[in-house]
Amino acid sequence: MTATLLRVHELGRRFGGVHAVRGVDLEVAGGERRAILGPNGAGKSTLFNLIAGDLAPTEGRVELFGRDVTAMAVRRRVRLGLGRTYQTSRVLAGLSVEDNLYVAVLGTQRGHLRPLRSRADRGRRERAREVAAQVGLADRLDAPAGSLSHGEQRQLEVGLALAPSPRLLMLDEPAAGLSRAERVVLTRTLLDLDPEVTLIIIEHDMDVALTVAARVTMLHQGTLLLEGTPAEIRASKLVHDIYLGSGHGGE
Repeated sequence: MTATLLRVHELGRRFGGVHAVRGVDLEVAGGERRAILGPNGAGKSTLFNLIAGDLAPTEGRVELFGRDVTAMAVRRRVRLGLGRTYQTSRVLAGLSVEDNLYVAVLGTQRGHLRPLRSRADRGRRERAREVAAQVGLADRLDAPAGSLSHGEQRQLEVGLALAPSPRLLMLDEPAAGLSRAERVVLTRTLLDLDPEVTLIIIEHDMDVALTVAARVTMLHQGTLLLEGTPAEIRASKLVHDIYLGSGHGGE
């Protein structure tokens, strides 16, 4: 791992009188594999939205790649090297798998979507097919995204985040709704990521999260509760109490 790639300091977000995220300090090194865990309502997705720029913080700051990006637009963060997925599907249902991935590659480059393929698009198309293979969709290139199964759409969403070759990949519950076999494919995909890609994953499936991550951050009621290795998190009575709803205001 290299120097700190992501740093958030005293980060907070209020919705009226509710503190969705409160005073969070977080550092993630380049090449790190980090899981963000916590029960429903812990503030995990809000934290992701603050880092990605989908929400503006009420207080605190966000630094990405050594730059203060607190006031920077989402698209500029993406061009710096941030890729992410969302809990809800954002695939373009009427386009094929390949065209979805091609558009994702094109989105961070200087180019235009063309009705006809050109020589200039060859590299982008090659990248789209490469990513399709990486996420297990090599045999579905021509299939409309809207015709894919739920699991395949989740695979495509990971591909859309990977297509522009991000330096930081943030995945919001990528295993949600997947079958056991599909979770195995997802876990293998994440384990096989380029080691230079930094990964932060929100995941309710503890097996996926703790297999992929080297370090875990635990949120509860919008605050950072504890950090540790997967082994430390598995052994923590505090974590078990929170997930089982006993003590600490379980949600």
